[in-house]
Amino acid sequence: QVRLVESGGGSVQTGGSLRLSCTASGLANIRTCMGWFRQVPGRAREGVGFFDSVGGTTHFSDVGKDRFTISHDMAKRTMYLQMTNLNPEDTATYYCAARNPLYNIDSCTLLQNLYNYWGQGTQVTVSS
Repeated sequence: QVRLVESGGGSVQTGGSLRLSCTASGLANIRTCMGWFRQVPGRAREGVGFFDSVGGTTHFSDVGKDRFTISHDMAKRTMYLQMTNLNPEDTATYYCAARNPLYNIDSCTLLQNLYNYWGQGTQVTVSS
């Protein structure tokens, strides 16, 4: 059974930083597309960024551009989202997602239907 578990959420003040972790179990590896998404109650879930392990690249939506970075530890099957200069608009539940590594794909994107597995989310609250 595949599980993605996010951790590292919490409460910070404007301008603060947080590092989220997403650890995968039950996957043969994380050599696949892995993404970060977020959702505010009453609003659609939106993409934050993804890690393309095949190409070794990361990509961010406007949400995380210039403020967020993604890193990974293949041995620990863990992906990280480092968030800096947080503001109250970043308050949301953050989810990680992974595509089944057995499914081939030309390139990763932030299209949510690309991802087969989702974590339960971790709450990030930024106060002014």
